[in-house]
Amino acid sequence: MPSSVQLFRDQQYHELKRQCLQQRQLFEDPEFPASDESLFYQSAPPGKVEWKRPKDLCEDPHLFVNGISSHDLHQGTLGNCWFVAACSCLALRKSLWQQVIPDFKEQEWDPKNPEKYAGIFRFRFWCFGEWTEVVVDDQLPTMNGELIYCRSNVKNEFWSALLEKAYAKLAGSYEALDRGSAADAIVDFTGAVAESIDLVQGKYGEIISEQMKLFEDLLKVHKRGGLISCYVAASSGSANEVETEMGLVIGHAYSVTAIRKLRLGERLVFSFKAEKLFMIRLRNPWGKREWNGAWSDNSEEWKKVSNSERKSLGLTLENDGEFWMTFEDWCKNFTDVDICRIVNTSYFSIHKTWETKMMCGAWAKNSEPLLNRSGGCFDNIETFLQNPQYIFDVKKTEDKVLVSLQQEDRRKYKKEGKGESIPIGFEIFKVEDNRSYRLHKLTVQERVATSLYINTRTVFLKRILKQGRYILIPTTYLPGITTRFILRLFTDVPSKLRELKADKPKMTCWSLLCGYPRRVTQIKIHSAEGLQKQDRSGGADPYVLIKCENQTMRSPVQHDTTSAIFDTQVIFYRKNIDSPIIIQVWNSNVLCDQFLGQAVLAASPSDPREQQTLQLRGRGSREAAEVPGHITVKVFSSDDLVEL
Repeated sequence: MPSSVQLFRDQQYHELKRQCLQQRQLFEDPEFPASDESLFYQSAPPGKVEWKRPKDLCEDPHLFVNGISSHDLHQGTLGNCWFVAACSCLALRKSLWQQVIPDFKEQEWDPKNPEKYAGIFRFRFWCFGEWTEVVVDDQLPTMNGELIYCRSNVKNEFWSALLEKAYAKLAGSYEALDRGSAADAIVDFTGAVAESIDLVQGKYGEIISEQMKLFEDLLKVHKRGGLISCYVAASSGSANEVETEMGLVIGHAYSVTAIRKLRLGERLVFSFKAEKLFMIRLRNPWGKREWNGAWSDNSEEWKKVSNSERKSLGLTLENDGEFWMTFEDWCKNFTDVDICRIVNTSYFSIHKTWETKMMCGAWAKNSEPLLNRSGGCFDNIETFLQNPQYIFDVKKTEDKVLVSLQQEDRRKYKKEGKGESIPIGFEIFKVEDNRSYRLHKLTVQERVATSLYINTRTVFLKRILKQGRYILIPTTYLPGITTRFILRLFTDVPSKLRELKADKPKMTCWSLLCGYPRRVTQIKIHSAEGLQKQDRSGGADPYVLIKCENQTMRSPVQHDTTSAIFDTQVIFYRKNIDSPIIIQVWNSNVLCDQFLGQAVLAASPSDPREQQTLQLRGRGSREAAEVPGHITVKVFSSDDLVEL
């Protein structure tokens, strides 16, 4: 259960319930009244809506009938199959739905003690980084005595209708739920990390190697409690809710209920001409209309598999509206998949544990460039670096990094005609190992990752990054757009993710005594070549020390080479501009490291900014004797501390 919970509209469930029981009244929610304003802001329903309580719709209402199941739900007249698909996914995981429906036994109707019923329910959603509790009354919209939105296939079960009402309240109205995303709903139910994959663009239906990688990834996500949904996107000119030749409904969200990699017995290998089957099971939220290709109900494939073999392979069908497909057919017939990873941060788990860091931020406009935080994407060269900047470290030689950027839920602005998500994305740069101030100009930094820029609530990226320091810059696609966001970073070891706010070192009283920086210098050591051989095999284990005033930065050791690629970046804020910068090359030894040579730099603003190759020399001045080897470097210096 979440450790701290925010109250939506400051409504306290237990206090409201106590008041209702004391006054012997059923709860009526003033914050989401049983009226048209809670139903729609633009498109009125096609008939007269009556708000009814469950006791007016059936004799023996319950939150759950025979537990909770992915087959409990049916879509109503609202275009929210995505919400039903998300609920179907949620119902598969007890630990997850119990977070969304807290103390469900306490909330359940008690036929023996009807006086304890107050017509009030509560649900919890993960809203913008924190769990939020939403209270609703039990008045539900109906037409002709039937629920018009999400409902159970059991007439006296109401968990899905009440959950949908709480979600509609959060969004501002039922109509605000029209044409949403299953991935967004699953994130709101669980706090999962959402990733959307375009199966057509990625050519997963054509490239078998990519298909197998995706299968293994989805299998792992599913086994570890993740939730997956998919759909067939409408092409230009085609309508939603139309059936394809293969029986799939266009624009319709399906929930994935099982994924299996099956090793076939000898008899089945002969029948299917394959040793393994890669299978996926789906459910249509309508509870009907199914896939009619291979492995569909009554297909030839099923006739080859006996009931006992089906059971042993786990190829079971539990309900109507559920069907199996081969993974290859799935990749060829669906266009998009939403993967919601439940990222494991527990130290007491047999599965991989991630270190997680979350930051709340905002794109905010300001006419002063150093204060502006809405600079747009990388294409906006003049303003791109005026976005928020976040720095993090990769401590291992290399580490898999997951990044999730999520903008605030804009459905609540639909009434004002501003409910669409803004195109967002982010860039990652490898920067100087000792950078601790904002980046003002791209010079030696390496652009290592770019996310998609897309108008979805969440943008996700997986990357393997090498050891070093990185800046992550979240952006809107266009400059000057303002909204809030949350940034989540998952790494194998702690990343120390933090926002860079200062543009340059702070002036303090201490600065008057000890001096304040007058110059900033960036250095990139690309390589060292032609070094003196240090061992019998003719190699060396070189590393670089960069010294400036009282600071020393060290590169990683490159093993068994006399021509080493370092690509090490450093930045110095220099008080004594007459003191040179010294770059030394050393050989790493077990007992005592060995000096191989050095280069001495004045590093003044007038020095060339192009890549240069410098001869290594012995200790002493710049005119010291030459020694074998040279280094390739780039140096940038400026007396304007906010230029670099």
